[in-house]
Amino acid sequence: MSCTPEMPNMSITVRSSYAAAAAIGGSLAVGILGAVTIAAAPLASATPADPQPAVCAGALGVAGRYGEFIEGDDQHTPDAEGAVAVGGNADFRGGFSVGQELSSGQVEALPGGNALVVAGNVTGDVRVINGNGIYAGTLSGLAEAHNGKVAKGPSPIDFTAEFRALRGASTALAAAQSPSAQWRLDGSTLQLTGTDAQFNGFVLPAAELEKAKEIRIKVPVGAVTVVNVKGAAYDQNKAETTGFFLWDEAGRREMLDDNLSSSADGDIRAKLLWNFPDATKVTKKSGNAWPGTILAPNAALDLGDGGPVYGSVIAKSLTGKGGAETHHYPFTGCLPADPVPAGSTPSPGGSVPAGATPAASASGPHGAPGTPAPSKPGTPSGSAAPTPSGSVPPAVTGRGSGGLGGDLALTGGGVALPLAIGGAVVLAAGTGMVLVARRRRA
Repeated sequence: MSCTPEMPNMSITVRSSYAAAAAIGGSLAVGILGAVTIAAAPLASATPADPQPAVCAGALGVAGRYGEFIEGDDQHTPDAEGAVAVGGNADFRGGFSVGQELSSGQVEALPGGNALVVAGNVTGDVRVINGNGIYAGTLSGLAEAHNGKVAKGPSPIDFTAEFRALRGASTALAAAQSPSAQWRLDGSTLQLTGTDAQFNGFVLPAAELEKAKEIRIKVPVGAVTVVNVKGAAYDQNKAETTGFFLWDEAGRREMLDDNLSSSADGDIRAKLLWNFPDATKVTKKSGNAWPGTILAPNAALDLGDGGPVYGSVIAKSLTGKGGAETHHYPFTGCLPADPVPAGSTPSPGGSVPAGATPAASASGPHGAPGTPAPSKPGTPSGSAAPTPSGSVPPAVTGRGSGGLGGDLALTGGGVALPLAIGGAVVLAAGTGMVLVARRRRA
């Protein structure tokens, strides 16, 4: 499926059982989850397919337009090259600048053209280079805009709704492990290798990632890469991580991702997403540059005092100073319509110990260490499960105060929504049959 990164007002499409549960809610969702499993089983392909991306513009909702999107407090200096949105208080003591690298089109796409949004108080001096700024609380310092205005007013962003949606998306993505993607820890070097031309999803424990002094990623140019890190905390200081190396196919070499150079002119890191669905604390090593967007909606994110993030950061709270800036490389990838391929069960951790040959798992046989099973570009390795009618129904998007807020909508396209409804009917019918049988016995 093709990606159209510039299409406006699109949203992440989530068709996992988690999404069905979030859409329906309450105790009924528990029954539907079971019903979906039962109903989907006969339709599953014997050979699992990699999760395939959906249309991707606005994949992270409003958060995807900001370089820093923080639910609570943000304590940061000296600058963010992109836009900044803070749901709590902003502490910019020491000076802070916002939006230097924003284009006019990117400014227009922001709510109210606001490159700076603070739903609480602002302490310290802040300068908005491109776009407007707005704060809802008090201002203790200087706030000015070079190409707009900074004013006091209500936040144009519903942070509660947006983070409810982001947590749902993060949870749904958490199991997105592709048969075409393998990770291998060899001493203190972590190698992530994916071969699918569209999407490569990895799942690994935070404790294993914390052992990596060097992290090396090899994926096709243009492919979306999601690294799902499972665990309550992740700290790069554990192994004193020194750098991220991204494979450059044109030059047939690995490149240390930094401010001077990046693989495929930055296309690899622009489609790289680090997902921390469970973490309450994420720590970047000072001095270490981190490529890709960080999605940690439950975490206090500490950027340290040196080394930028070449992507956006989405977190519960944020601290950083010195050279620990956020550089303007927003996530441009497509996220999968089906985070878990039909008929697949990701192996625990997905790890491949150095020198070992992985055994076949429920998701199908894997290749040798460091050599993922190949898949044809754009072609799933297994066939998609048909709907009962043999056709794919149109996507149904749920919005509103009771659902997923903002632009990050919960979408039940494809087979998931009919299966959920059908599963509920089957569950209700089964319950009725049990009651009839009991009455007859009575």
